[in-house]
Amino acid sequence: MSQTTPFFETEHEDFRRTVRAFVEKEVVPFHAQWEADGQVSREVWRKAGEAGLLCFDVAEEYGGAGVADFRYNMIVSEELGKAGAHGPGFPVHTDIIVPYISTLGTEEQKQRWLPKLVSGELISAIAMTEPGAGSDLQGIRTTAVDKGDHYVLNGSKTFISNGILADLVIVVARTDADAGHQGISLLVVERGMPGFERGRNLDKMGMKAQDTAELFFDNVEVPKANLLGEEGSGFISLMVNLPQERLSIAAIAVAACEHILTLCLDYAKERQAFGKPIGKFQHNRFMLAEMATEVHIARVFVNDCVAKHNRGEVDTSLASMAKWWTTELQKKIVDQAVQLHGGYGYMMEYPVARAYVDSRIQTIYGGTTEIQKEIIGRSLGL
Repeated sequence: MSQTTPFFETEHEDFRRTVRAFVEKEVVPFHAQWEADGQVSREVWRKAGEAGLLCFDVAEEYGGAGVADFRYNMIVSEELGKAGAHGPGFPVHTDIIVPYISTLGTEEQKQRWLPKLVSGELISAIAMTEPGAGSDLQGIRTTAVDKGDHYVLNGSKTFISNGILADLVIVVARTDADAGHQGISLLVVERGMPGFERGRNLDKMGMKAQDTAELFFDNVEVPKANLLGEEGSGFISLMVNLPQERLSIAAIAVAACEHILTLCLDYAKERQAFGKPIGKFQHNRFMLAEMATEVHIARVFVNDCVAKHNRGEVDTSLASMAKWWTTELQKKIVDQAVQLHGGYGYMMEYPVARAYVDSRIQTIYGGTTEIQKEIIGRSLGL
């Protein structure tokens, strides 16, 4: 009988040990304080950069490792997820935002920004969502008016991950009011630009250690040198990069599901009721059997998607399938986990309770479940 090739190879597992040691030393001991503060320290970003945990797919000439293998991205997400440490926005930075600069940036922009993004000296964010426009990116109202050598940017954004700490913010703005999706461009706004202000660090249900902000732009003068890609190409650039963002969220979801299943199995074997472990009751045993099956299916599915992504074979529809199905599964499984734990599952001192509130955003950001199904439906010719 032939053996299947392992998904993760030796070098990936070596990297996993590095990530795990970093998380145990530099993240876990401080995470409770970060949750109270509503953000992580800038120091942990610099330490992550020193450890080689940020932007490893960036070319060596810009300070990265030049390793374009999404399995490494998965490992960072998995190890943070297993520790219940959602504060450090490393996956947002590495998987979602920096690739815009790597793929769209001019040589001057890459030299200017990438080395410090790799080192953790600069933290990045992307500002798409507005108070009146979420999944419908064509509805954005933030404007950037051409003034010759610069744009004048006006508008506001909300729910921006890394928004408080960010030094560079890729802002989705309308540069032509009459051109529909062809009038959308990407501008890089830098910390300290006059007129760029941060609002509240938003008080979320969960993921409290990851800063999420409102951003305001009041006549911000953005140099033409900070236009990312061609003017009017922003919408297409977003569509090209969104599949990786959705795979990143799916990878986080699978790691969370596996972590929650482990918590449930441990609890079911230890917790006694009516003289025996609660896992011996048929209802609980069947529920855990279903959970284990579904988590395995999710793992195989996402691994297959990542393998395809590494070969350049993942399209928008497949990424949407991975995103909605794994995040809805995460939501379902963590709800079952709270029920299994009973009263203890409702106590925030238990990791299952924290997992419950942290997981709820997964079916919303990166495009809601409903939007993912709409994308898939259209790909089917419906």
